Amino acid sequence: MAHKKAAGTTKNGRDSNPQYLGVKINHGQIITVGQIIVRQRGTTVLPGKNVGMGKDDTLFALKNGKVQFTTKRKTSFNNDIVRKKLVNVI
Repeated sequence: MAHKKAAGTTKNGRDSNPQYLGVKINHGQIITVGQIIVRQRGTTVLPGKNVGMGKDDTLFALKNGKVQFTTKRKTSFNNDIVRKKLVNVI
């Protein structure tokens, strides 16, 4: 005689891996070519001088140097002035 009821299968026994988004190298740190600065979804941080953007909006260094985060005033389509974050490699 069984002491436990037979276990059936479950439909929700899976989970996806985390995305590991965010800032990887902070202001003032030294960076080399190709190193990732910011992993993001959408352009919350814009690329500046010597910074490239990948197809998934990842920002990476195009030259060796120091990372510098600044802000930029941008006019949106309805004439509102918005401050956007910008990252440069100097």
